[in-house]
Amino acid sequence: MKAVLMTAAGNPEVLQLQDIPNPSVPLGETELLIRLQAAGINPIDTKLRKRGTFYPDKMPAILGCDGAGIVEAVGAAVQRFRIGDEVFFCNGGLGAHQGNYAEYTTIDERFAARKPASVSFVEAAAAPLVLITAWEALYERGRLEPGERVLIHAGAGGVGHVAIQLAKLKGAHVCTTVGSQEKADFVKSLGADRAILYKQTDFVQAALDWTGGEGVDLAFDTVGGETLHKTFPAVRVYGDVVTILEPDANTVWKTARQRNLRIGLELMLTPMLQGSVEAQQHQAEILEQCAQWIDGGKLKIQVSKTFPLQEAAKAHQLLETGSMTGKIVLLIGERR
Repeated sequence: MKAVLMTAAGNPEVLQLQDIPNPSVPLGETELLIRLQAAGINPIDTKLRKRGTFYPDKMPAILGCDGAGIVEAVGAAVQRFRIGDEVFFCNGGLGAHQGNYAEYTTIDERFAARKPASVSFVEAAAAPLVLITAWEALYERGRLEPGERVLIHAGAGGVGHVAIQLAKLKGAHVCTTVGSQEKADFVKSLGADRAILYKQTDFVQAALDWTGGEGVDLAFDTVGGETLHKTFPAVRVYGDVVTILEPDANTVWKTARQRNLRIGLELMLTPMLQGSVEAQQHQAEILEQCAQWIDGGKLKIQVSKTFPLQEAAKAHQLLETGSMTGKIVLLIGERR
């Protein structure tokens, strides 16, 4: 099969299209062989490419956590899927198990979800990591409740644009930071109640004005760096802050402590890194629920750019510009 191999840590040019053997058959008892149709590109992919994977002794590596494709073969004990079923998932791509920048992969059936019937493989492949991240951050780490007010940073980005929709589905009120009027219009189309043009407006003051001076119940940081501690004054006393980035060593925690904020750290890769079957099954269940919402017209995934598999390096270059709306996807097989 054709696959994009990461031959070493470094610039995008280390991603090389090569011919390698198909995944081994026979399959494990609960494994699926997937003929991949598309693979999502995420910031974790570019970070691992630059610094090296979590398993440097297993090189070269195939990156890509997000995938969507067709079940080509099933293990002897598989119960949930049949040959020909369409699935999507977040699995592999961290350096241990093969990722999805390839024509085929394998996955335990417990970690796969049925692809939403109403969308293409491209949209489905863009969805898993950002959906799980936003779900866990808002619903589990942040304990979001109906009627609460939430501030979502970078609402037009991959995680941000689904976080807005998940917050609205919970019955929350949403304000979000964006960098342009075009992005403001986009997030409002997703249901955001207030778009804050952070380059022109102090987002803390805007959030305080929006909440009558009290502060939001929950702030969701998808940016990191100084954005985390700059957000603390925008959150009500005894409120919640959830970040998907590792807090910077220079983070100033004084305001968070004075306001008695509860800090949540969200890393949706934890189940894969820890080998937790139960947690990975839970993430597949999240995708199953989100698939129902997608098919019901309540949730949508924005794909802004696609590249053929052999241009994975170009996809990484574009993502690293940091100005994307929505997601980037690699095209692998047939699309519809």
